[in-house]
Amino acid sequence: MRMVLMKASTRARERLNITLPRATVQLLDRVTKKGNRSRFIDQAIRELALGRTRAQLRKLLEEEGRVNRDRDSRLAADWAAVDAETWPARRRR
Repeated sequence: MRMVLMKASTRARERLNITLPRATVQLLDRVTKKGNRSRFIDQAIRELALGRTRAQLRKLLEEEGRVNRDRDSRLAADWAAVDAETWPARRRR
């Protein structure tokens, strides 16, 4: 299903602070030129979301979550060990 993408307005912009997996950022850098990350992300979101309902998008995300559940659990466990080593213990008052 190929959709015609609407051209994003060049006037109304909003800065976002997002966190992406390192592998996603590396892929983003590989497929975009320097300074084009925002445009690429904008187009990707528009292509994914236009013409789909919230329910359809939710279903896509749930399917993706099921597919990657085991990988994500392993990553969370790995990082929990790192966090335990690097974060200072809470002081009791």
